[in-house]
Amino acid sequence: DSFMDDLYILIRDKTKKQEGSHRVAAEIVAGMIRGSKHWTLDMLDELWKKLTPFLNEVCTNLSVETVSHWGSCFKYGMEDEDPRRMYRPIEFLRSLMNNQTMGNTFLETSQWSLIQKLSNFEWRIPAIWCAINQYANELLDHPYKAIRERIASVLGTSLSFDIKLPNGQSTRHPNVDQFIDSIRERLDQAIRISGKKPLVIQLYTQIFSAHIQPVKHGIIRIFPHLCETDSIAANDDFIRNSSISCRMCLAVTYFDTSFIEELVEQLEQVS
Repeated sequence: DSFMDDLYILIRDKTKKQEGSHRVAAEIVAGMIRGSKHWTLDMLDELWKKLTPFLNEVCTNLSVETVSHWGSCFKYGMEDEDPRRMYRPIEFLRSLMNNQTMGNTFLETSQWSLIQKLSNFEWRIPAIWCAINQYANELLDHPYKAIRERIASVLGTSLSFDIKLPNGQSTRHPNVDQFIDSIRERLDQAIRISGKKPLVIQLYTQIFSAHIQPVKHGIIRIFPHLCETDSIAANDDFIRNSSISCRMCLAVTYFDTSFIEELVEQLEQVS
């Protein structure tokens, strides 16, 4: 208890040393998360009874100076670990979806950036990625641009593990083709709204760049839209260059022969 009191003192520091205090606290917590992987269940329960309210306080008071330190805390605390031994920090990060601070754009985007640290586990947490994908999908129309852009990145991450294994198709992860089909109409409408065009472009590039090996039917279907982004993003060099890079990736990707005819049909739509 006295040790946790010291951690609370660090994160409640309001002096000029606030950033350094948070960095120290984040490094200590990362060590606690990583070092407790072989603890007994009772010991873990006791630890997380104390860590959960502490981390909730941290995540509701993130700042520009401290968010990167807590991102590193979760990244290095869980890196290269078995998700079965990390289910408590995984569940904590998943719970942040339900604790979004409405009206505070920075806090919402920061919490989603912490959730993305679950990418450490890649394909090994399919149920979590399905839950994240389903929740984030509903936020594509969020009124704040910064949050829409973060959601596009989160969705790209959640879909990046839809791969075809040598022994058949993995169906436990969010499916790229189904996702694109489900939001195709929404994206077509959004691309006509000037304020949401960057969102569509970012979502396309996120999905496309994450799924070039092997290419999916859905990726081929959105290829003409990706080719239209040069005119849409004429004043945004970063987005334009990103979309060009994604299209160039198609030249070196693996194609199943059944996809060639479909790709040719889509290319004919590009003016």
